[in-house]
Amino acid sequence: MNIAQHLAATLKKLRQERAWSLSKLAEETGVSKAMLGQIERNESSPTVATLWKIATGLNVPFSVFITPPEAGGEQAFDPQQQAMVVTPVFPWDAELGFDHFSITLAPGAISESTPHEKGVIEHVVVISGQLDMCVQGEWRQLAAGEGLRFAGDLAHAYRNSSDQTAHFHSLIHYPKEKAAGRPAANHDNEP
Repeated sequence: MNIAQHLAATLKKLRQERAWSLSKLAEETGVSKAMLGQIERNESSPTVATLWKIATGLNVPFSVFITPPEAGGEQAFDPQQQAMVVTPVFPWDAELGFDHFSITLAPGAISESTPHEKGVIEHVVVISGQLDMCVQGEWRQLAAGEGLRFAGDLAHAYRNSSDQTAHFHSLIHYPKEKAAGRPAANHDNEP
């Protein structure tokens, strides 16, 4: 099963486990019912930002959607050759409560992220190139070897204002409720 098929099947399974209609899923995620239906039928690939909204609305780790259980080789999420490519380094670890991703951002690309659920902490470390990070409206430029830790439940964005691809790692630490496999109790910051 490839990533697109896995993503479609996982979304449908998670929705059905909750006994949610597509309308309820749209309400919880802020993603249109039509788009969610297309994703479930594997007719459309969501952008990274859209997939984050879905993961946050369902209160599941992002890597659940992009790491098929039988994944043997490198699995990159590159929807429709988008400017941001996400590859799991270490997929969701329930015991430690984190996802760890290797991400590339094309020159001139920007990715805006809606706030994740309350209590999420994100750690970003630039591997090569430079990355502009915006947290709560304040931009900060990071060079290779530099990092930033911030509350992921705040609006944030990634931007590559250079002419070279930026490569960075993102370690996302989820609150204890998710780490224990239970839904987080507070959803105040969901989109």
